[in-house]
Order: sequence, then C-alpha cells, then structure tokens
Amino acid sequence: MTIRRTLTAVATAAVLALLPNAAQAAESYPDPRPVTGQQIIHDPTVIRLKSGEYAAYSTGGVIGARLSKDGKQWDDAGNAFAEPPSWWYEYNNTGDPWAPDISYRAGTYWLYYAVSSWGTNHSAIGVATSPSGLPGTWTDHGKVFSSEKTDDWNAIDPALIKADGKLWMSFGSYWTGIRMVELNPATGKAVEGATVQHLATRPDLPYAVEGPYIVKHGRYYYLFASYDACCSGVNSTYKIKVGRSTDIKGPYVDSTGKPMLEGGGDLVLEGHGRFIGTGGQSVFQDKGSDWLAYHYYDAQDNGTPKLGLNRLSWKANGWPSVL
Repeated sequence: MTIRRTLTAVATAAVLALLPNAAQAAESYPDPRPVTGQQIIHDPTVIRLKSGEYAAYSTGGVIGARLSKDGKQWDDAGNAFAEPPSWWYEYNNTGDPWAPDISYRAGTYWLYYAVSSWGTNHSAIGVATSPSGLPGTWTDHGKVFSSEKTDDWNAIDPALIKADGKLWMSFGSYWTGIRMVELNPATGKAVEGATVQHLATRPDLPYAVEGPYIVKHGRYYYLFASYDACCSGVNSTYKIKVGRSTDIKGPYVDSTGKPMLEGGGDLVLEGHGRFIGTGGQSVFQDKGSDWLAYHYYDAQDNGTPKLGLNRLSWKANGWPSVL
C-alpha cells in the first residue's frame, strides 16, 4: 500500500509538472509574510510612498489607513478622510466606502473607492488626490463612474492601470462580473460616452466574481479577481484566480485557453490552514518585485480579517504563483 501510494504520488506530480500552470495544492501554498502591529484589514491596497514609507488603505472607517516603515510592522494611521463627503449618502446611509485603490501618477497620489449598499448595484466609484498619499491629506473630487439598477454591472471595486497610452479602470462585483472603462487622465473620471468593456464573468448565477486588478508583465496583461464568497469569517470561500491577454481589453484566458468570460481562471491562492477565504486582492511593486496584498480570515482568531502579503513569482511560461 505504501509503495502504491508513493508511485501514485510520483505519477501525479509528473502529470502536474506537464500542465501549463498547474494549481498549487492547498497544502503547498506558502503562508503570508509575517506582519505585526495593526493586522486587521479588509480589501487592502498597498503602495510604497516616495518617502519610503508603506501605506495601506482598506474598507472600514472612512477608508482605514495603516503605515509601515518596513512592510512588516504596521501601525494604525486613522482614516483617509476625517468625514465622509456628503455625496456618499446618495448611495448608502452610513457614509461607508469600500475597496479602495491607490496609485501614483503625474506627481500625484490617486485614491479610488466605491460607495454602495449590500445587494444593490445602485453604486458609485469616487476619486480623491493627495500630494503625499498620507491619511488626512486627501481632497475628494466626487464621482468617477456609477451604476444603476437598470445596468447589468456594479460600479464597485475599482483598480487602475495605464496601457497603450490610455488610463483604464477595471471594476465589478457579481451581476455580470468584471468590467472596464477608459478614464480621462486629467480628471481621473470616466471618458464621456466610453464603451464599458466586459472582461470576466461566470456562467451561473450569482456570477460570484469581483475585485479585479490588472497588472502588466512581459507582453501580457494579467487580470486577478476574487471568486466565490467573502465576508463570512471562517465560512468564507474567497479565492484568487488569474487570466491573461496581450490586449488590455481582452479576451483574458487561463492557461488552458478557457476565456474568463466563460468562467475560466487559474487558481493563484485559496484558503489553507488558518488562512481562510483569501481575496480582496491588489498588486504592488516594491524594490523590483511584485507583491500580492489581500485579506484572509484567521481561523485561529474567530475569523478576524487580516492582512496577507506574498511575493509573486513569474514562471518561465509567464504565469504567476505566490511565494
């Protein structure tokens, strides 16, 4: 029996090695980088500021902020805003924003975020700017893009990328999945009359894919997205998948060639051990390396959402994996 099991394991490993981007077995996923201090976070977006300090913004508070000098010890830094801008209350009655995205462009830090309520696509994405990227320095500029109940997309979970000389914002949650729209670089808002591109969905209701993030590596654009259910503590089933395209507008496909518009996507990271429901991801660069930032629900701490950081490795075939 032992010999048979050994031979089976060897054969399985050999088969997996031949696959273009074989999913890592759950037990092989590396744990996130150890962090200390304020670890509680949801939907993190991370950047290394020009000052050398790291900043992380997230869902919670009026866009919760954390700062770190080394990327390991994180300290609570309050909120991006002292008070919610008044227009947020058009989309919820709490002034509670979701899933921010921070980027740096043309000497300015840009912070995108969503305002909505559970179970509706009456939603909007807003933008603020700052000269330093630090909490308390943001100036809000209002709505970038919105969705209504008559739309078949949901304007939340924004993420920016510059490609082909244009500025793009991917977004989306449930409804029909992941979308993208062109932005005006000067205003940071959607180009009037711009076509809303469709990048990813699932063939069955409730189209449980959200939180897109696109990065360029080599000649490909890689679309990372969170699949399945978040926000249920240790019962969360969130996982991160990826597809790629040579064109920013798609089509994005997985390593088998299955389009993400047909439910495709290679598994990058899923729950393992104490790290349950990995998702709400973004990608940031630090010292020449790409890092995946996400939240997980800590099974050893009553399902508390915490910050996960793993360096991304790019295989010879071009597909990413976590280290």
